[in-house]
Formats: sequence, C-alpha cells, structure tokens
Amino acid sequence: MAAATRSCRPWGSLLGMIWLVSAAAASWDLNSLRCNFGSFCECDFRPDLQGLECDLAQHLAGQHLARSLVVKALKAFLQDPAPAKPLVLSLHGWTGTGKSYVSSLLAHYLFRDGLRSPHVHHFSPVIHFPHPSHMERYKKDLKSWVQGNLTACSRSLFLFDEMDKLAPGLIEVLQPFLGSSWVVYGTNYRKAIFIFISNTGGEQINQVALEAWRSRREREEISLQELGPVISQAVLDNPHHGFWRSGIMEEHLLDVLVPFLPLQRHHVRHCVLNELAQLGLEPRDEVVQAVLDSTTFFPEDEQLFSSNGCKTVASRITFFL
Repeated sequence: MAAATRSCRPWGSLLGMIWLVSAAAASWDLNSLRCNFGSFCECDFRPDLQGLECDLAQHLAGQHLARSLVVKALKAFLQDPAPAKPLVLSLHGWTGTGKSYVSSLLAHYLFRDGLRSPHVHHFSPVIHFPHPSHMERYKKDLKSWVQGNLTACSRSLFLFDEMDKLAPGLIEVLQPFLGSSWVVYGTNYRKAIFIFISNTGGEQINQVALEAWRSRREREEISLQELGPVISQAVLDNPHHGFWRSGIMEEHLLDVLVPFLPLQRHHVRHCVLNELAQLGLEPRDEVVQAVLDSTTFFPEDEQLFSSNGCKTVASRITFFL
C-alpha cells in the first residue's frame, strides 16, 4: 500500500530534481539562448516562500544553517521593492549534502516553470566552458548572455555549478553585475539572483562539525561566524576555484556564504525515508537498513559522517526493493 505523505510540492523525487538540473545544463549553450537580445520573454517569476520553507523543513536533512540563511536572505531580498544589488549566494559543502537540491527548490518555488523556465539559467564548467584555450570567447559570451537575459527579464536566476572546477578569471566578467550600481551597460539587474555552488570549504566545514561532536556540542550550535572565515580562506587558497584572486571576493560582493554540514547516519536515514515516500512506498526497515549498511562513513575511528551524503540514496534504494 502506498504511503500517505504530505508533500509541499506536487512533483518528483530528489533524484528527479537533480536530473532536471543536469538536463537543463546539458540542453543550453551560449549560442542558442531562449531569451537574448532582440527577443522578449514574459517573466514567470511567481515566488512561493511558504512552499519553499515547507519543503526545506520536510526534505532538507541536517542543514539548519543552510535552511535558515537561504530563507532569511531570500525573504529580505524579495520584500525590498527596489533592492540595491542582486542577491548573491555562495553554497559550500561536502558532496551530497544538499547544495544542488536547494538550488533546484529555489528554481521551483520562485518561477512558475521551475527549472524549465527561460529565466532560470544553469551553468556547468564541463558543459559550457570545457576548453581553457577558449577563455576569451567564453568571457564575451557569458557577459552578453547575462546582459541579454537581464534585459529580457530582470527577475532572472543564474546558477553556477562546480565553481571549484571553473577556470579562474572567467567569472570576473560578472563583477559589474553583482555590485550596487543602478544599471550596467544600460541594463537594470538589481532584482536578479546569482547562486554559486562548490565543494570548496567542505573539508573545513567537516572538521568544524567533527570537533563540535567530539566536544559534545549540539550540531545546531555551529554558527556561520565560525564557518564563514574558514570557507572564505579555503576559496582564497584554492587556485582552481573560480573565485581565486577574484575581485568578487575582494569587493565582498557575495551576500551570504551558505555552509552545508556533513550528514550523519540519522540524516541519511531521513533521506531514505523521504525517497521511499516520493516513490509512493511504505517505509521498510530492511530497505532502510540495507542502504545505511551500504553507505561509507568517516572518519575511520568515529564512522560519523556519510562520505557522499545522500547523493546515492535514490540509486541505492533500487538495489534493495
């Protein structure tokens, strides 16, 4: 019998959400834009913050800081009819901790057509910027693309995935769009949202969480004040990160650094139960336990944190049904 569960949204599983992000990235290139110069697209910006909060509370496991910071920043930004600058969020954490999931939820609850909206733009370094030798062309295309789409719809969402794999220097063309000027190149851009995603800082976040556990501190006591500086330093020390030696960092144009904590065993269990519910299945103890037993945890002595978060939960479930 199917499980009767309350859902904040009428569609898809976590796996389906992440697939949509990947499919969206794969289907767009810089030369075939749906909203560019000379074309008009009706903005489908329809924010549903109540739905977003509900979904985050129900389905984002173990991320009290990320949930609070994202909702607070988004509320303040959307309540301002004339924001001074775009909202710029940088999501950091270990693999599988929910960064892509949160970006998917933001697209879903901010735009009528979610990830399929012509005003949600997702970049992947491997797909969109694969050749370092083409960097100057990428810079020109990226600048024109952002400017053209903001001309068509000022309420646009730009997602930049795997910033730790993006060649340094490319993202600098965005610096004029992220500051507090009224217009850039004749375009009003202050209502846009930019989200940068990377694993950089994940090891440092994990270490803070581990030390808190060893000191018997509650996980919820970990604050942005202790994580923010170590994340920033990790970015500055990484020559492969898109923000390395970046004016965006030097000018403090990132509004919020959003840390994602490593997931413990009970968080992975939460992910398994959520995925079973999304599949319309009753929770089965043997399936939940089988997924947990097949998950690798670290450090070696404590076996505390999942080595890939909840990233492989959906695929693992299929082996044990």
